[in-house]
Amino acid sequence: MPRDLNTYKDLQDFGNLEFLARQVVEGFITGLHKSPFHGFSVEFAEHRLYNKGESVKNIDWKLYGRTEKLFIKRFEEETNLRCQLVIDTSSSMYYPEKEFNKLLFSVYSAASLMYLLKKQRDAFGLTLFADKIEFSAPAKSTAVHQKYLFSELQKLTASHPKEKKTAVTAALHEIAEQVHKRSLVIIFSDMFENRNDHSSVFSALQHLKYKKHEVIIFNVLDHKKELESEFENRPYQFVDIESGEELKVNPLQIRDAYLLAIQQYQKELRLKCGQYGIDFVDASIQEGFYNILKTYLVKRRRML
Repeated sequence: MPRDLNTYKDLQDFGNLEFLARQVVEGFITGLHKSPFHGFSVEFAEHRLYNKGESVKNIDWKLYGRTEKLFIKRFEEETNLRCQLVIDTSSSMYYPEKEFNKLLFSVYSAASLMYLLKKQRDAFGLTLFADKIEFSAPAKSTAVHQKYLFSELQKLTASHPKEKKTAVTAALHEIAEQVHKRSLVIIFSDMFENRNDHSSVFSALQHLKYKKHEVIIFNVLDHKKELESEFENRPYQFVDIESGEELKVNPLQIRDAYLLAIQQYQKELRLKCGQYGIDFVDASIQEGFYNILKTYLVKRRRML
């Protein structure tokens, strides 16, 4: 199974998001067989651990022969978890332009999670937002629902809007009210909004927790450029993708001030998430999707 991120980039030419998601998940499962997370992997085969006292009629004896552990076969109607996947679709998520960007990373990650959720008989929904909620579908666990959401994600891979601003705060407040039943809310965003006034973002995150949701934020960034400012020593013409504002500057001249500002914001955001019981996870677009799946899996086991 392909494990290299460049291989997954090549797969996008096929235009089949479900095929790519299956490749990611199956490669991930294979890796788990050789890792400390081996105990998780059998759950992907639509099984759950047998509880003492249950009927033995649904035990998978073939699986017992291979693992010497008792597992119950799951059925279509069993739903253990509701998950709402939330993707920031503002223009800043299309960085870097003409390359594998933050939006594509988020779409492929979300599609892989949907594939995994479906295999586990869990329900999953999707919300897309920029300056407002653009699309929202409640959590369901059917194959038809999965194909519907894959088609919506596929549309995103073909778009590239200019000067499309983000409103993380407003979107999270609305999502907190829309998702009525206790859910796992997984957010893919670079969290670039109101950097001079972080309190509104923190208030929105607190709103999600007030509604009893569990939350994971995947802070999707191009680490080399956005967190480490790895640019050549020459002038660049920087363009704000969301506002269109242009600035010509040598990155080395402002590197120290930029790194200080971005690190301070990250530190403050991470601290607040810790206080609210929110998982804040660095998601570098250079590192692939397996950390996304592992983080979800660990969270799911804690919740159930």
